[in-house]
Amino acid sequence: MTTSTIGLIAGLLLAIAAAAGGLVGFLIALVLGTAGYVIGGHFDGEVDLSQVFGKRDRG
Repeated sequence: MTTSTIGLIAGLLLAIAAAAGGLVGFLIALVLGTAGYVIGGHFDGEVDLSQVFGKRDRG
C-alpha cells in the first residue's frame, strides 16, 4: 500500500470522525492517528523513538 493510499484512508477516517463527533471527535481521531503513525513507523524502522524513550545518564 502506497503512502498516498494510506493518507487517503486516514483523511477519510478523520472526515468521518469530524462528521460524527464534531471537533472533539476530530481531535481525538487526530491524536490517535498520529500515535498510530509514530508506532507503526517505529516498527518499520522509519521513526527512531530511542531518543525520546531511551536510557538517560543519571549522576
